[in-house]
Amino acid sequence: MTDASSPAQDRHAGFRVIRDVAPYLWPEGEPNIRIRVVLALAALTCTKLIAVVTPLFYKSAVDALAEDGGVPILALGAVGLTVAYGVSRLMQVGFEQLRDLLFARVSQQALRRLALRTFRHIHALSMRYHVSRRTGALSRVMDRGVKGVAFLLRFMLFSIGPLILELVLICAIIVGVLDWRFLAVLVATFAIYVWFTFAVTEWRVKIRKVMNDQDNEASQRAIDSLLNFETVRYFGAAQREALRYDQAMAGYERAALKTAYSLSAINSGQALIINVGLITVMVMAAQGVQAGTYTVGDFVMVNAYMMQIIGPLNFLGFVYREIRQALVDMGQMFDLLDEDSEVTDRPGATPLAITAGRIEFDDVRFHYDPDREILKGLGFTVEGGQTVAIVGATGSGKSTLGRLLFRFYDVTGGALRIDGQDVRDVTQDSLQAAIGVVPQDTVLFNDTIRYNIGYGREDASQAEIEDAARAAQIHDFVQSLPQGYDTAVGERGLKLSGGEKQRVGIARALLKNPPILLLDEATSALDTDTEQEIKGALRRAGEGRTVVVIAHRLSTIAEADRIIVLEQGEIVEQGSHAELLAHSGRYRQLWDRQQAEDAA
Repeated sequence: MTDASSPAQDRHAGFRVIRDVAPYLWPEGEPNIRIRVVLALAALTCTKLIAVVTPLFYKSAVDALAEDGGVPILALGAVGLTVAYGVSRLMQVGFEQLRDLLFARVSQQALRRLALRTFRHIHALSMRYHVSRRTGALSRVMDRGVKGVAFLLRFMLFSIGPLILELVLICAIIVGVLDWRFLAVLVATFAIYVWFTFAVTEWRVKIRKVMNDQDNEASQRAIDSLLNFETVRYFGAAQREALRYDQAMAGYERAALKTAYSLSAINSGQALIINVGLITVMVMAAQGVQAGTYTVGDFVMVNAYMMQIIGPLNFLGFVYREIRQALVDMGQMFDLLDEDSEVTDRPGATPLAITAGRIEFDDVRFHYDPDREILKGLGFTVEGGQTVAIVGATGSGKSTLGRLLFRFYDVTGGALRIDGQDVRDVTQDSLQAAIGVVPQDTVLFNDTIRYNIGYGREDASQAEIEDAARAAQIHDFVQSLPQGYDTAVGERGLKLSGGEKQRVGIARALLKNPPILLLDEATSALDTDTEQEIKGALRRAGEGRTVVVIAHRLSTIAEADRIIVLEQGEIVEQGSHAELLAHSGRYRQLWDRQQAEDAA
């Protein structure tokens, strides 16, 4: 957003945003919402008509009191005209409130739908996007974008068009009651005002873009630091983090000050233009009264209309500034909505049909970066009901296999099939529903233990949640807590130890009860005793399922039906634990090294 853009590009981006927002004002299949929009516009029209007529009552009342000639409106006396003036002002406020009441649901429903659309879209984006995103900045983009839509929805409908209508009617009345010279002054005032407002606002928009970027940077640094609270403490870097945050806020402060200064400049310029126009027409009206051409009521009417015009004109400046700034804020959000997902369901994709749970890697190749291939033609099969372990040194491609199986990424060569179905030909929802995952680092929601275990299956009963917890060897621990399953785990589960979080993750996967189970270093955070207990639970959980175990600690996979050893994205060995030890190859080296480390 900091890149320089031409006015034409800015206008194109603005029209794109307006085009995307407009359907929320007139949604398909929502007759109730459309009726509300029509009624709100009708109330708005009544408001403007009454606003234009009101000063005429004021003029007639003054003329009647001054006995300055003219026939009072509706043949009312001074008192009646004064009452009519008050009633018209009251009706104007009433129609304004009715308009807001009718439109409130339209606006709020549009905001809700757009926020939900954005939220769903972010979740639909591919893993490649999420590993490179900046969560803090993303949150600010969403927040400002939705608020910008709220503003735009309201003022697209209720400001520009109605304001022009009101100004045209006022000009017509002034020409009819007075003469064309007043119109000339008004038109010149309007033209200069609009030119000045638009020109200065375009300058302010560039400053607002810089301010948004600085705001994003400050928010990102704050959230990143808080998420890494323990690391900050480990290295005594609280002051360093505060300095980095302050540097970002200093940049925001500079941009915000420029915004404030420019706002003062535009307000001062607008006030000068409006008041010069006001003084000019009032002097002309005063001269006309002195010459006997106009009545005192005409003088009062001109003043009333000018006061009535000043408000909308100042409002026009505010609306234009805010719309331009809202378009900047919303542009980032709609850029996000335009972000394509790398992994999508193909047209005609069908649900995955699990028969045996057979997994086949057929000459699979994959790279995150075209210059560095991670998997180099892997080919192996996991028969239904088998437990197959994938081992190897760091960077060998173990975890990448799990990401491909869950279809966080698509293979760049070969094919990955489940029961003969290419995972690219089935729906992502059905594929992911068939696979339970226990990751190396279990991240929990900032909610209760019950919620986090129950996340495995939305309709699970309390009894089923407790059974899964027992299988994961965490039920007794939860029962010992003062609030039991209602215990809050804190952000990312920080109130629990690593082993406790891991067991909650295992319980969650067991509750899902999937035909395929993927264990990605599932026991890495557990002590030796707990590991033995969990191994038994996982072994029972794997009965009747296809289990793929990605492991670093070889002691956890000795009982696997088959062990596959990866080295730099290629299979160098495979076989049972006993066969690989007898072979005295790469697996034997890894085994001996870990045994020596455990004995040390």
